[in-house]
Amino acid sequence: MDAFHLINISDLSDPDLAELFRVAAELKDAWRRGQTVDSLRGKTLGLIFEKPSLRTRVSFEVGMNQLGGRAIYLTQAEIGLGKRESVHDVARVLSGFVDGIMARTFAHETITNLAAHSRTPVINGLSDFSHPCQALADMFTALEHFGDVRGRKWVFVGDGNNVARSLCVLCGRLGVKFVLSAPKNYELTEGFIADARRDVPDLDYQLVSDPLAAVAGADVVYTDTFTSMGQEDEKTQRNRIFAPYQVNSPLLAAAGPQAAVFHCLPAYRGVEITDDVIDGPQSLVFQQAENRMHLQKAILHLLLSKPRRPL
Repeated sequence: MDAFHLINISDLSDPDLAELFRVAAELKDAWRRGQTVDSLRGKTLGLIFEKPSLRTRVSFEVGMNQLGGRAIYLTQAEIGLGKRESVHDVARVLSGFVDGIMARTFAHETITNLAAHSRTPVINGLSDFSHPCQALADMFTALEHFGDVRGRKWVFVGDGNNVARSLCVLCGRLGVKFVLSAPKNYELTEGFIADARRDVPDLDYQLVSDPLAAVAGADVVYTDTFTSMGQEDEKTQRNRIFAPYQVNSPLLAAAGPQAAVFHCLPAYRGVEITDDVIDGPQSLVFQQAENRMHLQKAILHLLLSKPRRPL
């Protein structure tokens, strides 16, 4: 893989994407058959967490263990990233100890600063701007389910957030139509779409405010929490504004029986999605969650084998 860091989907070339999906499938197949792949024996991944997580922490830690390496979990309380010690200094010191850094932060700038000063690969495990690992695992799930995704229709119902931004660019790269159904003032910004079109001239993006109209003929109906971490003071207002965008049985019926349901979790059942949908026969939500580990193992396998950059 040509990329040294994984900060945004745009860091990956078309050959990088093809290689990631191929290696993820191979590693998942080996895992299913009980075969050991210890390509990262002796390697260590530093995990920086400003936000708590179930899937991100466990999938990266277990993934490193399965590849023969180990992971070290570092919280904000321990390192005081940008407070007790500058991001610049943390990156230079930590990358002298470990073979890669995964960071889950609030500000996207924290990730980019880590990458600018790290001698080892930096992986964006989530920032307020993008969530490339989630988007890649989601697309890997779609590839497993549909075989070929080119020409498919992917509908994101809810907030135009970090996941939506990463998915929009990734869908454009792979020839998937990306539709966002969001209330006014919660769309993807015009500036973001303009930048995305510069990077992906063939981007097929559409904003459809009416969720019932948006999901018609969808191959994927995707939703996420209406209130992300750091937005808790907006929760009541957001739940009211987003109530018509709940993914429920009537909405799924408008999409059709071919539609697969995705949710990046954690899910607030009865808010953005109902029990009968997330637990129903069209849901791929828990396959999608498991695939975080398999796709990230491919990222780790390919990135952590790179030579350390000089001081």
